[in-house]
Amino acid sequence: MLELLKKNIHMNRWKGNATSQLTLDDDFIVPDTMDDVEQIILSAGEIVIDSVKNQTERVAVRGKLDFTILYRGTEGGLQTLSGSISFEEPINVPGLEEQDVIQLSCELEDLNAGIINSRKISVKAIVTLQVKVETAYDVDAAVEVDTGSGYTDCPQVEVLRRNVDVATIALRHKDTFRIKENITLSGNKPNIDHVLWSEMRLRGVTTRPMAGKMMLDGELMVFVIYQGEGEGAPIQWLEESIPFSGELDVPDVTDDMVPCVTVHIIHKDIEAKPDSDGEMREMDVDAVLELDMKLYREENMELLSDLYSTNRELALQTGEACFDKILTKNMSKCKIVEKVALDNADRILQICHSEGTVKIDDTEVKEDGLLVEGVLEVRLLYLTSDDSQPIQSAIEDVPFHYLIEAPGINEDTICQLSSGLEQLSAVMMGGGTVEIKATTSLDLLALQPICEQIITSATDAPMDLNKLQKLPGIVGYIVQPGDSLWNIAKKFHTTIDTIMTANGLTEKAVKPGERLILVKELS
Repeated sequence: MLELLKKNIHMNRWKGNATSQLTLDDDFIVPDTMDDVEQIILSAGEIVIDSVKNQTERVAVRGKLDFTILYRGTEGGLQTLSGSISFEEPINVPGLEEQDVIQLSCELEDLNAGIINSRKISVKAIVTLQVKVETAYDVDAAVEVDTGSGYTDCPQVEVLRRNVDVATIALRHKDTFRIKENITLSGNKPNIDHVLWSEMRLRGVTTRPMAGKMMLDGELMVFVIYQGEGEGAPIQWLEESIPFSGELDVPDVTDDMVPCVTVHIIHKDIEAKPDSDGEMREMDVDAVLELDMKLYREENMELLSDLYSTNRELALQTGEACFDKILTKNMSKCKIVEKVALDNADRILQICHSEGTVKIDDTEVKEDGLLVEGVLEVRLLYLTSDDSQPIQSAIEDVPFHYLIEAPGINEDTICQLSSGLEQLSAVMMGGGTVEIKATTSLDLLALQPICEQIITSATDAPMDLNKLQKLPGIVGYIVQPGDSLWNIAKKFHTTIDTIMTANGLTEKAVKPGERLILVKELS
């Protein structure tokens, strides 16, 4: 009895994607407890996703835009106004099924805060939501054959194998990592009356799998604007880089897995507190990072390509199976140097803060590489010589392009690309210009779909003796273009070993024009 032994390969295949862009627009009344609005200095926002629901053929996304506005009041002081704009957005995804895996990414494309009047502010934003859909995909591939050795009339089977590199999904896992740190003011800064503005950004984040753990390190960049204590105290700011490193327990992880991990901040809080002397000179920093982990395992599998028997008739059924192969895992660094001219640059005294966001506009497959085009959106906060408007801000877009090396890439390649900011500096130059230097990270995992014919089933039956008797016992044969020892042996009812022994061959490669003696197997 002939039986195929099969191995199950579990993969996730990209099924499709859909993008939706929505505009958020709302007006907000300034609370009675706050000053009238004279000028908006800074505005920042974050998209918070509350739920993502698979509704078959569409995805329902519910979330909100949390925004913060720093403005100068008519009395000259700085004040902070915060609020939210909620949204619900259905995204049509043809072919989406209940069991499919959904990945949602969101990007705040534009945020614009404007003054309607001294007691009313308008907030407008453009949000892009992108849904990527994967589906579980299992392949049962024949890897060995059991001929029932020891039984009467068991098939004498010749087997042809081939090696295939396969990337399987080893695991999916989400986890959080907490950063808690205390910042103490330097001696030349006044005590804190209250915090006006705070930012937290990740820089240079790297992850790597180890046995049973996921290692994580990077920097948390903290920027704070605060009102100094005491009447007439000036506005103060501080910037701190908090390095962090740690590990998360992920029992099934091994260090040979290929990671595809995204890290982002899901919670952040800065609170001023008194020091040991009771003075407000310290800040507690609390940040929670979410890691969305997908890890692949590369495996070289030996699949059955063909079978035949010298004493039984075999009937093979075949089918096509598609696998994913890891084409490349490439972490690239793109350096950016650009000079930009600022409005009213002659009045700028000092740049006190710069922050950037990497935005990918387009990707294009080139020969042996992926061309990435995007912009680095840089926000600058600076002091001016104008006493009525001492703090100003500007946003500059710095374009960049970079070719990520990916030998063998083509239009069918599945590219998973994530970007980040490694370094950023902004320095005032002569002539009213600012020189911006930055390093961005471009992390590419490229999967190449490959489709292979596999044997799905095989049955055996008694040999047709009449057909066997018609084959000559010994024949001379001239090797033809495209021939291999396997197809010659199969055609003439013999084996590769028999051909090699009869012809004194030491290797299995043959060339067109070679002459062979073929002896029929009679087993």
